[in-house]
Amino acid sequence: MLLRVTILLLCGVGLYASAFMTRKALRAARGELTEASVVETPRARSFGGTPNAAIGLVYYAALAIAAATPLLGVNAIWWLSLAAACGAAAFSVYLAYSLLFVTRMPCIYCWTSHIVNWALVLFVAFAKPA
Repeated sequence: MLLRVTILLLCGVGLYASAFMTRKALRAARGELTEASVVETPRARSFGGTPNAAIGLVYYAALAIAAATPLLGVNAIWWLSLAAACGAAAFSVYLAYSLLFVTRMPCIYCWTSHIVNWALVLFVAFAKPA
């Protein structure tokens, strides 16, 4: 039970960060930003032009639904959740590298999402059904 609550809390943090950055990406698309932002870089839209943050909204919501219901206890759903968490964590490694060495821009919301993604791998892994 504690693992599921922790997963839900982490997903909530991830949802908040993704929502903030999605709104920022929409503002950038309308030309409303007054400062440079990571949402304006090509790496912020890595999948078909969709903002990474918008994909994060779907990911965190789906994982939260699985954790809040008996779905995470279904072996196939757990494997799918673990695969998604591993994919998100791996993509976070790429984006973290980009933040540090390519973009070189501060982004507390990005780092928050990366940490959440890395933590979710561990918590989802330990939530394996019996």
